[in-house]
Amino acid sequence: MKVLPIIFALLLSSVFAMSQEIPPYFNGGNMKGGIEAVSQKVTDALQSKGFEMIGDYHPEGSKYLKVIVFTRKDLQDVCLNVKERGLLAAALKVGLKRIADGKTLVTLLNPEYLFYGYLRDAVKKNRTALMKVDKDAKDAIKSLNGKLIGFGGSIDKDDLKDYHYMAFMPYFTDPVTVGEFDSFEEGYQKIKSNLAANKGNTVKVYEIYKPNSKKVVFGVGLLDKEDGEAFFLPVIGEKNLAAMPYEIILEGNKASILAGKFRFALFWPELSMSEFMKIVNTPGDVEDFMEDLCK
Repeated sequence: MKVLPIIFALLLSSVFAMSQEIPPYFNGGNMKGGIEAVSQKVTDALQSKGFEMIGDYHPEGSKYLKVIVFTRKDLQDVCLNVKERGLLAAALKVGLKRIADGKTLVTLLNPEYLFYGYLRDAVKKNRTALMKVDKDAKDAIKSLNGKLIGFGGSIDKDDLKDYHYMAFMPYFTDPVTVGEFDSFEEGYQKIKSNLAANKGNTVKVYEIYKPNSKKVVFGVGLLDKEDGEAFFLPVIGEKNLAAMPYEIILEGNKASILAGKFRFALFWPELSMSEFMKIVNTPGDVEDFMEDLCK
């Protein structure tokens, strides 16, 4: 008779283990209306949960695609206290894609996935605050269509904290330095002015500026037709567009980005190596765009 309790315990353990895998995105369903009409509904839903919209843009320069970026003070407070690029996790994103029959697909970059990937071990210490943000964001999007369905693959939470695509590939802790300045203020003004001038066909999507901490994050749209989003998103999958825009972070006098071989793999975890090889030059192209913003 002792066998049954043991089997039951093993089943529970198996279910618990399975629950540790989380998807990078959620499908919020297809909503009637065009991009802008649905965008307003998304904005209203997020604002009802206390979120602030800090930017939006059309990836690839396409009127059929849109990303909305949002944040909240309690999230920023947590991220500011996480050293080494923690502020990157303060920007949450919704993707919109116009589809057939006058409808728009709504997708959400899973906040919990982002937190484990970017904040890593700090999630445990700040779990209550972060899961409140996660729940509110998901509830807001779910209220629009009554459902959220995970997609884009899944990765174990513990693996996300130390994620890399394969051996010898970069981790979150292997950023690429794209600029160094004499001071934080010089770096901030240089990057800001270059984005305002759309240098390299880039566009500023959002900015999270914390001068007292000498930290700022810029979300950068890469609108170059040959080497930017118009090239790589159709190749690796526009459904994951809520991974965009790419971030550049200035901390102190040093500007850095996440290595492309880490960041693209993190947000497109289902792609095979042969599929990634189709954008083999993209990590270097992104690095070039960001370096130019620092010159």
